[in-house]
Amino acid sequence: ELETAEPKLVIDASIDWVKNTPGNQQKIKLSTTTAYYSEVFPVVNGANVIVSNSANTVFNFVENPGTGEYICNNFVPVIGETYTLTINLNGEIYKATETLMSVPKIENNITQNNTGGMAGDEVEITYYYQDNPAEKNYYVYSNKIPHIAFPQYQVEDDENNNGGLTPVFYSNKDLKPGETVNIKLFGISKRYYDYFRKVLNASGNDDGPFATTPTAVRGNINNETRSANFPFGYFRLSEVDVREYVVE
Repeated sequence: ELETAEPKLVIDASIDWVKNTPGNQQKIKLSTTTAYYSEVFPVVNGANVIVSNSANTVFNFVENPGTGEYICNNFVPVIGETYTLTINLNGEIYKATETLMSVPKIENNITQNNTGGMAGDEVEITYYYQDNPAEKNYYVYSNKIPHIAFPQYQVEDDENNNGGLTPVFYSNKDLKPGETVNIKLFGISKRYYDYFRKVLNASGNDDGPFATTPTAVRGNINNETRSANFPFGYFRLSEVDVREYVVE
């Protein structure tokens, strides 16, 4: 038997601008926390959701009725631009401000080693990106394979490889020839790097659906009306590069 706390608002506000796409269609999802064993994730309807830029251009996110998914079809992503998220829900205002961060491309020279991993019994792929030496950079690596329901994440900074051609290693013993590894590289802010690293450490990052954080990890979204009623989640804007590698 587990006690269930009062539901709290969960804001999934990840704006991802995939390289070489317009980036005009974006989605923000609203839900609430639920019981540990619940198979239902309650969605939140009827919110007013907008994102504005530094020129006060407003992008409206309109709910796909009944889904808790709020869609914008005319978003304009600009690297280095500052955006503000504002959500009006049940008379309370939630706000966050963040900058859209750039990311280098994933290089084409992805390599495979069939005797990789710590024990030498895993299929290991290595991909690379060129870090920008002129600035401090922070990244999220995401690797998704058919055997695991959720992507495997890692956060990284360029402290030890500033300006270098940076390798990223991913291995799994269950990978078979013909299977696809979906690779994503995100550019993130220092604040999001600190936040997501805490989330991964607290949950164990075990790739399963039941990982939970033993303590609340606060994001950058504040309740401007009633500060004690803070939400979970983070308002993040990232340029993203995507590659798919087929195992040989």
